[in-house]
This record gives sequence, C-alpha cells and structure tokens, in this order.
Amino acid sequence: MKLITEVNEEINVLVEGTGSKKKDYFIEGIFLQSDVKNRNGRVYPFETLQKEVARYNKEYINKNRAYGELGHPDGPTINLERVSHMIKELKEDGRNFIGKAKIMDTPYGNIVKNLLSEGAKLGVSSRGMGTLESKNGANYVKSDFYLATAADIVADPSAPNAFVQGVMENKEWIYESGTFLSVDVENYKKEIEDANRKEREKVKLEGFYNLLSKLDINIKRFREKSIINREKLQ
Repeated sequence: MKLITEVNEEINVLVEGTGSKKKDYFIEGIFLQSDVKNRNGRVYPFETLQKEVARYNKEYINKNRAYGELGHPDGPTINLERVSHMIKELKEDGRNFIGKAKIMDTPYGNIVKNLLSEGAKLGVSSRGMGTLESKNGANYVKSDFYLATAADIVADPSAPNAFVQGVMENKEWIYESGTFLSVDVENYKKEIEDANRKEREKVKLEGFYNLLSKLDINIKRFREKSIINREKLQ
C-alpha cells in the first residue's frame, strides 16, 4: 500500500467565544472529494470514500479519537506529540465530505491558533493508505483505501506534496495487528541483488528476520529452528 495525501485549500475558520471568555477555534470545509480527478491525478470513487468515512466516523470521530497533526507527516501513524486538532464532524455532502475540526490546547494546536489569529491562510491535507489502479488517464484509488486522518493542517496548501511523496516513494506499507509498518522495498532488493549467489539466501533470511522484528513478532522460535540452515549458508 502507498501513502496517499491530498490537499484542500478552501477552509473556513470559525471562532466561538467573545470578550474574556475563552475562544475556541474551528476549521471547516471540504476534507475529501470523490469522483473527480484531482491535481495529483488521482480519483477516489464515491463508494470507496463513503465506506471508509463511515468506518472513520464509527471508530474515531464518535470516540473522540480523530486527531490530526500540524505539517506533512511522512507516514500513516498519528504522532500524538504533534497533534494540533480533533476532527469533530465528517459528513457527506453530494460527492464531497465536509469536515469540522476543533483546534486543541496542545503545543502544536496553540501554534495553529496564533497563526489563525494573525490571519494566516491554512489548508488541510487528508492522509491515508491504499493501492492504485491506472486507467483512463488517472490513478483510481481502490477499495482497500484506509483513512489515517481526514485532515492534517498545512501551512503551504498551494505547494505540491513533493516532499512527502519523495520520502515515501521507495516504501511500501503493510497492515499488521492494527499498525501500519513501512517496508523499504528498494533497500531489500538492492541487498539481494548485490549479494553473490552463495550469500543470497543468507541476505534473504536476514531481511525476513528484520521484517518480523519490526512486526513485534517473537522470532526466537524461528531462529532456533533455522539456525542449522543458516550455519550451512555461512
């Protein structure tokens, strides 16, 4: 699966509370769009987003767990130390999905509040995982799409997502035990290709054990059973 991010610029800022009363800041606007080719050349089928938004509402928004970060994270996991807002609503509106998020009293949330109070124009960027199918001159997001967050807050909504896409270009992601794990496919390929024929199986085994350790699987049993085979390869 690939990390997929999309930026939406038209976001409204709402401020509730006047005078000495504490002010609550909200952002509201189109968080997700379907059935239209976006500037990244991708199309999200309506049924795919509708199903995933329903899951996101049930598992995250309804349980006050729908967080978003400030900036462009380079992976699908929510980094709690960078959380700036909580998404409170994500509703279907025609072929779009309108979201509303409350800016939180966190270190990064306070940065957002100060930026908004100074008149800064911010945007939101959805972040998810999925596979793509190329057809009719566009990349269609398939039904395995997983929404990590409906909105991160970004300070440069008009800029391409070249940084995030560039960092993640050589990575694939797999979903295991409720967690996304990055796999640096190109590094594994290069190690195997660079190894001579005698060492190739050993390199494959090392890569396999490395992957298992990242998945937090107890590999002691695997090592004990395969130690004889590994010794033969050395």
